[in-house]
Amino acid sequence: MIIGISSRIAAASACVMCAAGVLVLGPATPSPAPGPAPAPARADAEAPDGPWATAPWPGLLYRSGTQVRPRRAAPELPDLSAQSWLVADARSGDVLAASNAHLPLPPASTLKILFALTVLPSLPGGIRHRVADEELTGIGPGSSLVGVAEGRTYEVTDLWRGVFLSSGNDAVRVLAALNGGWHTTAARMQAKARSLGALDTYVLSPDGYDTDGQVSSAYDLSVFGRAGLRNPDFARYCATVEAWFPGRDGGTFPIVNTNRLLTGANGVAPYPGLIGVKNGYTTEAGHTLVAAARRDGRTLVVTVMNPRAGGGLAVYEEARALLDWGFEARGHVDPVGSLDALRARPRPGPDPVPAPAAASVDDDEGPGWSEAAVITGGSVVGGTVVALVLWVSRRRPSGR
Repeated sequence: MIIGISSRIAAASACVMCAAGVLVLGPATPSPAPGPAPAPARADAEAPDGPWATAPWPGLLYRSGTQVRPRRAAPELPDLSAQSWLVADARSGDVLAASNAHLPLPPASTLKILFALTVLPSLPGGIRHRVADEELTGIGPGSSLVGVAEGRTYEVTDLWRGVFLSSGNDAVRVLAALNGGWHTTAARMQAKARSLGALDTYVLSPDGYDTDGQVSSAYDLSVFGRAGLRNPDFARYCATVEAWFPGRDGGTFPIVNTNRLLTGANGVAPYPGLIGVKNGYTTEAGHTLVAAARRDGRTLVVTVMNPRAGGGLAVYEEARALLDWGFEARGHVDPVGSLDALRARPRPGPDPVPAPAAASVDDDEGPGWSEAAVITGGSVVGGTVVALVLWVSRRRPSGR
């Protein structure tokens, strides 16, 4: 028997098959390649020029020069000489004002903030370690040192104090060795930076020592400082003013935090409410500083990179001026960006390692479709359509 199918039935079947294909295969279309997540659009934000025109909020911070959006009665910004700077609310991530926020510059020892963010979780303070000679090789000439000695046993807590207080590149070397090695640590720091949306940072020397191609930005360093303050160990270390460090001969000696805005040393008045974070200096970078302070339940984080006037203390005084302005500006300025704006949201996709059968799905992204589900769904819907066509055909006279 020849089964006859009218042209109308065939056309309808084709449409059903196409619709079924869309329904089943549509969600399985590969997601766009991961990249910076666009920030929420703001109706009151100034639309910038160039490639950020559809995402005006983070785009403002890619412009050169000072960016601020004052309301009526807003305080006037201080006159600063820094090559780049930023002030932000640590809780919300709102950037209150900035200048050359994404300008890539050598970070000096402020890069140790990212080092601590990356390595602290895997090296708790109670571990004891005997330092080997090779762990102290490769330290750059002129590096700041806390006084780690080969053959001496230290608690990891001692080494972290050496990093935060004395900015000791020797302590960084030993901790990096415990973390898998110098190059492994640099790679992990790079990955950590990207996960936080810090896209200006390139890590080559985990201690921040001047290295061709190693850069960060005021934006990225502020992101690191804010993230560090959320780690209780990090927050405790960076707020420590002085401590005792094990000496080579078995005794101890005092070390003092080099952040003068915290300690008030060398003619710099301590800033009320300061809670960290880290200062730095190299020949290429000049003076750099990430500082955070808390007042009336509000925490601000500021970054100042390479002041070009005022000598070695200018980085502290310019950070002080930005903190004063930020606290006074509360409610009088609109944000010009966010420290969360460039963080990539997780996207569903193939896992580089075998995943458990009951792997969870990111609620923000909605349910995904596996290849098996697509094939199975297509087979079920296709089979249903074929059966329907056969049933309709049998209801009509056969042959012509």
